[in-house]
Amino acid sequence: MISLVSFLIVISICVISHEGGHYLSARWRNVLIHEFSFGMGPSLWSRQKGETLWSVRAFPVGGFVKLEGEDSSKEEPISEGYDHSRSLASKKPWERLVVLASGAGVNLILAWLLTAALLTGYGVIDLEKPLVGNVMEGTPAYSAGIRPGDIIRSINGKDLSKWSDIRETIQDKDAKSDRFRVTVGRGGETFDMDIDIPVDPAHGGRLLGVQPGRVTFPIHTALQKSLGYSWKMGTDILRGLWMVLTRKVQSDVVGPVGIAVMAGDAFKQGLWSFIAFLGVINLHLGLLNLLPFPALDGGRIIFILAEMATGRKVPEKWEAMIHYGGFMILISLIILVTGKDIIRLFVR
Repeated sequence: MISLVSFLIVISICVISHEGGHYLSARWRNVLIHEFSFGMGPSLWSRQKGETLWSVRAFPVGGFVKLEGEDSSKEEPISEGYDHSRSLASKKPWERLVVLASGAGVNLILAWLLTAALLTGYGVIDLEKPLVGNVMEGTPAYSAGIRPGDIIRSINGKDLSKWSDIRETIQDKDAKSDRFRVTVGRGGETFDMDIDIPVDPAHGGRLLGVQPGRVTFPIHTALQKSLGYSWKMGTDILRGLWMVLTRKVQSDVVGPVGIAVMAGDAFKQGLWSFIAFLGVINLHLGLLNLLPFPALDGGRIIFILAEMATGRKVPEKWEAMIHYGGFMILISLIILVTGKDIIRLFVR
């Protein structure tokens, strides 16, 4: 039940924000919006408000905004009072590009803001300085009295500037004994401790028993750092996808069922874990929608960019056929991945 509720929260935020981006940009460019739907399949609830039908459909695995002239290859009867200027097809290429790209754009912005909230409210592991965040029981550090919040300033007279310096120093093969002189800063005072750090067979080296602390940032700094974190994570996602497609690595792709399981696990770990997961999912959704694959926003954008470059539109029937083919491939992949997710539920 937790997984289901968590999934519904995640998918609702992702879909409504994505389709909301399309909706707002279409409103901005005065495109007629026939329907805003959450979910796919048969309608469970609908309400007409103004010229737009708002609906909730049976399968919460997506959504859509139905725009006038979005599929101009279909010949539909022209109603009385029809205004062709409000058709998406009648808009300039850059206007159509903005409408198509704005859905993924909102997901990327949301991922950026959620990451900034995480950096402000919860923080990240601080590897920039040797600040102790936790001391493991039964270890040399615990026996010596090192506490969370201490700063390990030096070991055997070697000054430390970052967290990795701790491990490098105690793992020094040239160390003459297992006893180390550790200088600790605490509340403006400095303490020298002689600590025996023998080789731990379970870890294959010396284990002091300290873990790094966390650092949080004020909101303006978090917004700046979030751009860097989101950029790095985004490039890692695209690089990983490329390696999977080129068969350089093997990876299990998950569908709606797998996402539901992960959402439930994140929810059980706490609010900040759930917010981090929500940010990652929005980042994935935004990037994947911009991929130049037929039926995705990115695939449609490619046709607009080609039109802007050549001054000529691809014949509408050809474009519609290409997108239909891409859509069938995507649906087949979703069914295949969902089936594997269900099997994985019973064998894990």
